[in-house]
This record gives sequence, structure tokens and C-alpha cells, in this order.
Amino acid sequence: MKVNFGRILAQTAMTLGEREALVNVERNRRYTVTQLHRLGNRIVNMMRERLQLRRGSVFMCILENDNLSLVHAWTVLKGEAAAAITNYRDSFDEHQWQIDFMRPSVIFIENALLDRYFEPLRQRGITVICMDPPAEPREGLLCFWDLLEGASDAEPDVESDVHHDVMMYRFTGGTTGKSKCVQYTMENWLGCRDSQFVDSDLDQLFVRDSRVLHMAPVSHGSGMSLLPTLFRGACSVTQNLPDLREWCRNVEKERITVGVLVPTLLYRLLDLKEAGEHDLSTLCTLVYGASPMSAAKLVQLQARFGNIFMQVYGASECLQIVTVLTKADHASAGEARLASAGRVTASAELIVVDEDGRPLPAGATGEIWIRSRATVSGYFNNPEATASEFHNGYWKSGDLGYLDAQGYLYIVDRKKDMIITGGFNVYAVEVEAALTAHPAVENAAVVGVPHDEWGEAVHAEVVLRAGAQVSTEALIEHVKSRLGRFKAPKSIEFVPTLPMSVVGKVMRRQIREKYWQRHTRRVS
Repeated sequence: MKVNFGRILAQTAMTLGEREALVNVERNRRYTVTQLHRLGNRIVNMMRERLQLRRGSVFMCILENDNLSLVHAWTVLKGEAAAAITNYRDSFDEHQWQIDFMRPSVIFIENALLDRYFEPLRQRGITVICMDPPAEPREGLLCFWDLLEGASDAEPDVESDVHHDVMMYRFTGGTTGKSKCVQYTMENWLGCRDSQFVDSDLDQLFVRDSRVLHMAPVSHGSGMSLLPTLFRGACSVTQNLPDLREWCRNVEKERITVGVLVPTLLYRLLDLKEAGEHDLSTLCTLVYGASPMSAAKLVQLQARFGNIFMQVYGASECLQIVTVLTKADHASAGEARLASAGRVTASAELIVVDEDGRPLPAGATGEIWIRSRATVSGYFNNPEATASEFHNGYWKSGDLGYLDAQGYLYIVDRKKDMIITGGFNVYAVEVEAALTAHPAVENAAVVGVPHDEWGEAVHAEVVLRAGAQVSTEALIEHVKSRLGRFKAPKSIEFVPTLPMSVVGKVMRRQIREKYWQRHTRRVS
């Protein structure tokens, strides 16, 4: 099946016209639906005619939210070349690995990275394009806006096969191992868009007057809402700086109605002075996900900000909201239900299976498998991982969980984060939730560490709230009272920070490595 996405967007622009579609707050750029559509046409035409980016070509973006928003799905899907989207906050070494893996012919890059990146890129024969006028000329360096000068805003008139033409590549977060490269077709992106319209539980996210603030990288989960927001006639507002104080200022200034924050940032919002100094009353919905939320902290957040919270669950390999815990759920559920990830949305299939891939009954813990239009077909240039993690259209998530009798999904842990101590299975997420329920604790990470008698022992690294104090013994007793003796940490280390991925997930793998360095096996 062929689709001309540029024509679809042109039809949408005729309907929505002068509604504000995109705001880049740090560069003070504002685009209506029509202006964004025409800018996208110019970018695609420039890429085809001036950079020779045609079908089969790959270009890479190492960009912050403001600039990445210009060449995201609403532009890429109009053209022929595929975009490899990286996370701007990844390290130089990680970017080098991604570049060598993808071998793009062109890279769009932020000016701030030129001193470090330009020569290595030129040595690889890559055309380098900076997104702002450079402070000084460099031989071989091109400027994005110079290239756009005089480019036509006529319709590119490109047809793509929705199932077979890969339009975008993206790297997974790598919280449990080396990142993999996910490949998306147009069908995946259209499935992502449509999934957020078909489910009545998601209607409150994107309405005609929604204004959605993106502080999390649009290169990852936050970018899933760009197309639904545009096609609803709502507005996306991008923020580059990962700063909650700036986020509060932007909520007030731009009259933001929808925000997306990971749980660790929501915890900090509870104690943030600026949250009380700025008018946040326009917020109708705060979406959280990406990592487990402490049910006890969620109760505090609701008391502070009202019933505006929604939890969503998804993944890079399934480009949509797979489950949702709605505002109604948050208002009526007890603490146990608040620990769930919600019910499966109407456009996704989700099953919980045993080790042989057989579906399990309600209440039984197994691996979560997901299938939908937004589920990718596999990983780029990684047939082993594709064969291992995909089956019959399902993606094997690697998450362990169960569905209760009412259809609510409870994510217990990642397979690799299950601790086996003295023959008992202990799930890190469960212990972390008990730890963060203590009023002195801001965040916690739990791992299994080597133990001569039990194989593994439960160990926690804990970040305390500013000015708070609690003893190791008291915190262990607190967990024992909630979970029982064998699930409680046998040791606790108080640390100033936890290692975080660039999208705000705690990197348990890095913590675990400290304790298993001298062991050939990483589990008991």
C-alpha cells in the first residue's frame, strides 16, 4: 500500500490553517499548521535536490528538541530518505558508535557540538550541517538556513510503501544492555497517530486547544505525541533545557495544558520552590511513565496538584501508548491500583506468557508481549536480536508482569532485574516502591549483589530528600513492615545521586556492575 503523506498533511493544513502548531521557546520560533507544513516541504525539497538524500539514503540528527522538531515525523514522512534520530544528550562515544553503525551521508548537528564532532565527522566523509549560523566559517561546514534559502515549498509528491519503506531509525535507551536500532515504517507512525484517537481514555490528552510541553527528548517517548497533537489542531511547545524551574516558567508563559514528566522529576516537583511561585493552573493533564511511580509519592502529588495525572506504558519497539491509567482511575483507585500501569488501550494486543510463550491466566506473572500497527518488525542490522525478541508480530518486551481480573496491568520488573535470593524471587521495582514510600526518601535503586550463602542479596542505593535523615536500620525495618523480611534490603548505601539515562530512567545496570565486576556471572 502506498501513501503520500505530504498530501495528507496538505489536506490537514487546509482545515486547520492558522492554528498555532509548534513553538520553540528557546529560539522564539512560532509556526502555524500551514507554516509548519510549508517549512517541511522546503526541508524535504532541499534534502532531495541539494543534498541528494533520496530513497535508500540515511541522514542523522544530533539535535535538541527545538531543532529536532523541525525535521521530525511531520517532515520525514513526506520525503524519501530515512532519518536516524539520536538522543542529543547521549555521550560523544555513544554518538560515534551510532554514526559508525548507521553510516549516514549527512548529519544535522547543534552548533554547540561542532568543536568536538566536526573533524571526526569530516574524516568519515560525512556532510555536516549546523542548525544555526556558525560563529566562524569552517571549510566544508554547511548551515541549515543557508541551504533552505530559495528552496521550494511545493508538495514533494513522494509516495512511500507504508509497510516496507523504513522512514526513521531510533536507538533504544540501553538501560539493560547495549542499545539497539529500531526501524519504523510509515505504518508504525500512522498507527501511533491513530491509536491516540481511537481510545476514549486518551481523548483528554489531545483536544483542539491542548498545548503540550516537551521537556523530555522528542527523539524518544515524548515525540510520540507530535503527530496526534498536530492532527488535532493542538500545539506542541518544545523546551531544550532539562530544567524543572524553566519548565514551571514555560507552563505559566505558554499556558500549557499537558505536560510529560518521568517519576523522578515529579518527585522533585513536590519540593520545588518555583512550583509554588509560578501559575501552573492551566495544567489539565500530567502524563508520567518510562519508569515505576511510587504509589505513596503519587498520593502526595495528587494532594498538591489535583487529579490531573495519567500513567502510560509503551516502548521504542511499540510506538504507541499500550496501557493507560486514567484520571478516573487515579481518583477512585486505592494505593494498590495506583501501582498498576492501567488497562490495555483499544488499538493494542497484550498478552502475558510463560517461558514457552503460552498465555497465562489473570494474576500469573510472566513476560509481557505486545502487538499492534505501531509494533516494529525488528532491529536494523541485528538479525539475532530480531529473531530473539519478535514472534508472530509480537514484541517480547522483557518486562515481567501480570493482568488482574479487571484487566489492569502490573509491571513487576525487567527480566534482568529480578533478584533470586535464597531461592526466592524478589522484584526490584517492588522494593524500590516500598523505599520511596518513606517520607525521607527521594529515590531508590535496588539490585542483587553477590552473597556466598544466598547467591544474591538485596541491596539498595538511596537518595534522601533535601534536609531529611533516616538510619539504615530504620529504613530496612520500614521495608520489612511493608513487604516482609526476605524482600527487605540486607544493605543500603546512601548516595547523592543515582545514575540516570538521558531519558530519566535509573540505570540499574551501572549500579549492578559495581558489585559483580570480579565475577564471571552477573546473577546467582
